Amino acid sequence: MPAENPPAGEAAHFRSLEALYAAAPINRFFESTLEIPESGFARIRFTIDERVFHAGGAAHGTSYFKMLDDAAFYAANSLVNDRFLLTTAFNLLLTRPLRAGPVVAEGRWISGQRRVFVAEARLVDARGEEVARGTGTFMRSRIALAGLPGYTRPVGPAA
Repeated sequence: MPAENPPAGEAAHFRSLEALYAAAPINRFFESTLEIPESGFARIRFTIDERVFHAGGAAHGTSYFKMLDDAAFYAANSLVNDRFLLTTAFNLLLTRPLRAGPVVAEGRWISGQRRVFVAEARLVDARGEEVARGTGTFMRSRIALAGLPGYTRPVGPAA
């Protein structure tokens, strides 16, 4: 049986970003997985549990920020295959308490293609209800993606 061909070009960039996400030390604290199915879109599946609750029995705002920022960031960085982006601003709208269970963060690129990118994200709970939304701005850094743990330089046409 022939071995599968490794992804190339844009797909390789997406898989490398997914590996970069998995390798980030902060993600040891969150049960989550990143999926980048297409350019400008990222989906992260999280599991929220009581470890991130505030005294009122729901997820603390830091968890909302983490999920929204990550989804928007990876949606934007899916368009950039040479540099790591940095969050320069992020606005949050928290609309419902988030309880224990699965939650999905979906990020979408909105604008920008050179230095500054704008992306939005939303959180959806297990019942399909939107619980939060956010918009961020991200800019190119001097940090090369190829030098970061988990990121493998894509082969083939540039993403």
